[in-house]
Amino acid sequence: MLQQTQVATVIPYYQRFMERFPTVVELADADIDQVLHLWTGLGYYARARNLHNAAQIVVSDFNGTFPNSVEELEQLPGIGRSTAGAIAALSMNIHAAILDGNVKRVLTRFHAVEGWPEQSKIKSELWNIAQAHTPKKDVAAYTQAIMDLGATICTRSNPLCIKCPLKDHCKAFNTNTVSNYPGKKPKKTLPVKSVAMYIFQNEEGEVYLEKRPPTGIWGSLYSFPENNGDAKNGFALTRKRKSLEPLRHTFSHYHLDIQPELVTVKKNTKQVAESDRWLWYPLDHSVEVGLAAPVKKLLTALNKPI
Repeated sequence: MLQQTQVATVIPYYQRFMERFPTVVELADADIDQVLHLWTGLGYYARARNLHNAAQIVVSDFNGTFPNSVEELEQLPGIGRSTAGAIAALSMNIHAAILDGNVKRVLTRFHAVEGWPEQSKIKSELWNIAQAHTPKKDVAAYTQAIMDLGATICTRSNPLCIKCPLKDHCKAFNTNTVSNYPGKKPKKTLPVKSVAMYIFQNEEGEVYLEKRPPTGIWGSLYSFPENNGDAKNGFALTRKRKSLEPLRHTFSHYHLDIQPELVTVKKNTKQVAESDRWLWYPLDHSVEVGLAAPVKKLLTALNKPI
């Protein structure tokens, strides 16, 4: 869940995205590379791919109109139970519970629910509580109110309990245990993986990028070749090679240690056409594609900030 400072940071990126794709039809018709390019800065690129895929399904299966039931909404890519409930409640005033990060925090404190909220047993209990609290009438107002309460009053740190309209009945507040809720995720040591990334740069300053498979890490984003220097599309190697400073990129489940290798190459004039899986990326940014986060950092290290 984004904090207020984070929201302020990403708003310009969302505005840019919405200006380019103001309707679901325009998003559905867009090229995935353009979608990922405009998503740059927002992170979690799987959300962009799911958003694009969902738009296409809404257009093809629902005539461009969002389905009006929680069950149908949940069938769209990237829309889980809580998001489906939020869409139904806020935009259609349909009776549906939500359980986003803000709501979990409010409910765990109000009812003093112990344990990490993402544990199956705890999450199931919280869903039952959320459903019990969701009113039959004015569901849109209630849904917005409980999200705002978590975002502005019942915050993760330094909550403004004294201003909370629920404080008289909040179990955590009345037992002076607010800081105990919600329960913390059990600590886990992340494993470390290593990879070499090869930055092939030609005499025109362009950098060779390959499009990753649609699934897996950085799906459909452009990145550098990994683990070997034997890429042969469109250029011939020279002997000029330089190891750059190592870079660590952390995912939710592991650390990835990257050893970047800068290799000077000559562009093969006999094979200059670019395919749908690789390209020579011009550093004037005239090609709009989605870039994996380490790619941007490594290009910055080449004094070519993007």
